[in-house]
Amino acid sequence: MSGSANARPAGGGLPADPPGGRRAVAVWGIGVAVYFVAVIFRTSLGVAGLDAADRFHVNASALATFSLLQLLVYAGMQIPVGLMVDRLGTKKVLTLGAVLFTAGQLGFALSPSYEMALAARALLGCGDAMTFISVLRLGTRWFPARRGPLMAQLAGLVGMAGNLVSTLVLAPVLHGVGWTAAFAGSAVAGLVVLVPLTLFLRDHPEGYGPAPRAAGAPGVPAARGGFVRRQIRESWAEPGTRLGLWVHFTTQFPAMVFLLLWGMPFLVEAQGLSRTTAGGLLTLVVASNMVLGLVYGQIVGRRQSARIPLALGTVGLTALLWASVLAYPGDRAPMWLLVALCLVLGGCGPASMIGFDFARPANPAERQGTASGITNMGGFIASMTTLLAVGILLDATGDNYRVAFSTVFVLEALGVTSILRLRPRALAREAARGRVTVPAQEPDREPDQEPRQEPHQEPQPVSRACPLPETAGREAP
Repeated sequence: MSGSANARPAGGGLPADPPGGRRAVAVWGIGVAVYFVAVIFRTSLGVAGLDAADRFHVNASALATFSLLQLLVYAGMQIPVGLMVDRLGTKKVLTLGAVLFTAGQLGFALSPSYEMALAARALLGCGDAMTFISVLRLGTRWFPARRGPLMAQLAGLVGMAGNLVSTLVLAPVLHGVGWTAAFAGSAVAGLVVLVPLTLFLRDHPEGYGPAPRAAGAPGVPAARGGFVRRQIRESWAEPGTRLGLWVHFTTQFPAMVFLLLWGMPFLVEAQGLSRTTAGGLLTLVVASNMVLGLVYGQIVGRRQSARIPLALGTVGLTALLWASVLAYPGDRAPMWLLVALCLVLGGCGPASMIGFDFARPANPAERQGTASGITNMGGFIASMTTLLAVGILLDATGDNYRVAFSTVFVLEALGVTSILRLRPRALAREAARGRVTVPAQEPDREPDQEPRQEPHQEPQPVSRACPLPETAGREAP
């Protein structure tokens, strides 16, 4: 991406907060539409798990492999995608992602065998991995930094709307027209979003591009390998990045596992509900997520100190409701308890977005893609682990869901321990950065040097959501 002609801060960030406005909403909307379709494709197996087991003649472990492989590819791609976004820009990465996940969905529709269907889901996961980080970057390139938490939650809300489409639209279509027609028809949506993506999406507003990276410039490695190592090393060195990963790890996976694969079989086989009733409960999780996403975004945007209490409170309430459902006397939990569980699971997605609000202030603009990729790995690693563990335990125990879903508590305990361990250092560094005053318009120099003349530039605002002077106007997922 080309640099702007505008004067820039000495730190190399954006010249000022992007202005937002109608054009920003339109461009961001194109990116979010791509993410919306990716989520529909990602979660389509959640309403078709039992059909997939019949179609490919597989058991619970093999069925879990579909989602496991998809999430393995997704998680494994997060750091490479973050690096690609930092180096190539949003439009190129989003376009490649849309092509890949559309091809994967079409391949899944036409696969005659289990092995080919696995390959199609892997391709889909690769394309899906390129969407969310790109959308986060669009939001921070086109909107003021103070809007970061809200824009991230809105993006997550739109993603959950895609999940809602899978539950309300794809499920009845699948049972009405059959496997091939339903999945091939849904693949058309990928072609539809490619048109405005290629024609109208821009990486940033005119005059708000990142500073050019000249090969051989101080602090800028000339070799690609040097760039990659530096981005990962410096992002991971920040306690805020690691705290963001563990927040995402601990909060996201209970709802992800429930919606992506095991929710429908659990409600139908273990709780004795009809598919229609089970689908309604899955829809309730999505609806709760959409409402709570707006609430969490407003709270975090106005009060940064609420981040840890919101995240840990969501984890604790989720564990309490899961324990109540699994330990309820008798074979089945009452409907009111299942409804309560689904309402609480709706908070997992918004709580996971808080992880990006720890990684964002810890990293400058040129590392935001990489840091977001590291953070985004957390929940998907936890989801992969739980998906596989539940499938294995179901096969080993004769479909004992109480034993299988106990895996949730093990991963939540691991995550909470890591959050409490990293929290003091991450918040201390963040507070220290917030106390740094904005330097004068000249860069640091040795005492015996003459002041260097800088071109005239407007004073650089420092947003509350973006306290680092060297990264004013940077990305905020």
